Amino acid sequence: MRSFLLLLLLATPAAAQDKMSAEEFDAHVTGRTITFHTDINPLYGIEAYLQGRRVMWSAFDGTCKYGVWYESKGDICFRYEDNPEPQCWATYLENGRIRAEFTNVPFGTIIFETDADEPLICNDLSS
Repeated sequence: MRSFLLLLLLATPAAAQDKMSAEEFDAHVTGRTITFHTDINPLYGIEAYLQGRRVMWSAFDGTCKYGVWYESKGDICFRYEDNPEPQCWATYLENGRIRAEFTNVPFGTIIFETDADEPLICNDLSS
């Protein structure tokens, strides 16, 4: 019986991996601009992580929006100026990069931090 339980534990997928805490997420992102991709979209979006848990997001269309991030129930959630509904993600650090699973809907989008060095271009912001 013990060997069966051990086999069951070994067969459990990496889903048991710990989510990033707010402190871990903050240490990884603050001061950086990170590009994200999905399995089917090489350029999903780009986000600048500013001081004070503020962010600026763009989906590579030249339109940017400001927001904030915070931790809620173990997820990292974002609230943007054009949408009062939080966008929450279960975030994991894998090989030094973020993998995030959208938790607002079942089987939501999964995004991955990429090594692309894309600039955040905002055509809609006044100086």
